[in-house]
Amino acid sequence: MFPFTRLRRLRRHPQLRELIRETTLSPKDLILPLFVRHGKDQKIPIGSMPGHYQLSVNRLAEEIREVRNCGIPGVILFGIPEHKDADGSDARSDSGIVQQAIHEIKSIDDSLLVITDVCYCEFTDHGHCGILVEDHGHVDVDNDATLAILQEQAVSHARAGADMVAPSGMMDGVIEAMRTALDDSGFTQIPIMSYAAKYCSGFYGPFREAAESTPQVGNRATYQMDPANSNEAIREVELDVLEGADILMVKPALSYLDIIHRVKAKHPELPLAAYNVSGEFAMVKAAAANGWIDEQRVTLEILTSIRRAGADMILTYHAKDVAHWLE
Repeated sequence: MFPFTRLRRLRRHPQLRELIRETTLSPKDLILPLFVRHGKDQKIPIGSMPGHYQLSVNRLAEEIREVRNCGIPGVILFGIPEHKDADGSDARSDSGIVQQAIHEIKSIDDSLLVITDVCYCEFTDHGHCGILVEDHGHVDVDNDATLAILQEQAVSHARAGADMVAPSGMMDGVIEAMRTALDDSGFTQIPIMSYAAKYCSGFYGPFREAAESTPQVGNRATYQMDPANSNEAIREVELDVLEGADILMVKPALSYLDIIHRVKAKHPELPLAAYNVSGEFAMVKAAAANGWIDEQRVTLEILTSIRRAGADMILTYHAKDVAHWLE
């Protein structure tokens, strides 16, 4: 008979298992995405994302208090405006939906970290991440023209009281452009969370329902990354580091654990975020609703794997569930 190995002896005791655990997961590691919409007294369920809603600004108080009670340190805001147009003008208006939400959240709890998504897909009538241009019958985003309006959007968010901005559109040069605009406007203290490696993924479907941002023509493959590529991700990350990104991000998370690991190994000096996206969330919820998996066990296993791969923080729709389970 083989004797117990050292590790097996240690695993027999729950308290010892906790003490020797290499990777930990806590509510303080999580950021909760929120969808804010126009109107009043609105709390509209998102069908593909059970437990999540489009909330009007005046319905944010209950949500923010729950977030703080859960020990979750921050939220990231996505806005659904009343009016959409070709260049997403509401996104950079000081009275825009996200700007209103920032003011409201800060009036409720000024200690909560408020991160804002800086992009245009929710605000344009065509659903793309910036200003469109047509070239020989092919529709694409005008990178440089989009940079100019992204600068305005970031500065507007900072004026409203955002603690951090997170450009998600994958425009070339966006970090440098945004850093310059923020610094020139006196917001040198505002950090930038870079969507450094954002893939053109099929896991975004529920988000596009939630944010009402499905492209009306074409797709985003020209400015988001090919899921087959990993070296490209490292090159994109390097560019954002050189341009001054304060936090790096990989999105999605679960199918890109190798990218998370490579980015963290390459830049251990920088905080690394990973976005556990809507499709990853929805699959777990659907399977659990059918009794096929143990939701709590699988969710904690997934998020622990993201942390184990190297993420310092996780943007996840599971954040409140996890906080309650770990409590």
